[in-house]
Amino acid sequence: MSRIATTSMRAFQPIFRPLGLRPAPALPALHRLPLAAAATSQTTLFSTSAALQAKKRGPKKDARITQIRYHLFHPKTPRPLRFSRLRALRHWTIHRAWMMFNKKQRREQELELERQYNSMRNACEALRLIDDNGMPGPETAKNVGRLYRTSMMKEEIWNGVPIEYARPQVDTPSKEGWNHEWKR
Repeated sequence: MSRIATTSMRAFQPIFRPLGLRPAPALPALHRLPLAAAATSQTTLFSTSAALQAKKRGPKKDARITQIRYHLFHPKTPRPLRFSRLRALRHWTIHRAWMMFNKKQRREQELELERQYNSMRNACEALRLIDDNGMPGPETAKNVGRLYRTSMMKEEIWNGVPIEYARPQVDTPSKEGWNHEWKR
């Protein structure tokens, strides 16, 4: 092919190609250029590098980081506390006591949930072993465990309104904003 035909065919080649897949330059003068200079001369017109980012004021910043910086370094943000040794010790002691109190409360809640779970398991086991009359019967009897099976059926339990919605959902608010006496 002639040099004119190859030059016009280059107009239809894709612009962005990996550096390793680019063909050798058609003009012999470009053979003498180092690889980096040849690559930059070809891609500077089409790249989205620093020149284009300078027009758009750099890459887009993350809004979360901007908000954190705004609130951390705002002029009205008070400086971080610097305690003396005794005050730092008091602060640390109170903090550790609070953490121990929270840990104790969490442990008590876990034990209460475990107690409730064990109680429910024992009740289900008792239901599984009794017959229709409430008497423990032989395991081979027909009606033994029927109460357990019917109590474990979960048909249409998700179709109702949750108990938290004690009043129907309406467009206007209630006369009293919140019922503080309500218990589950």
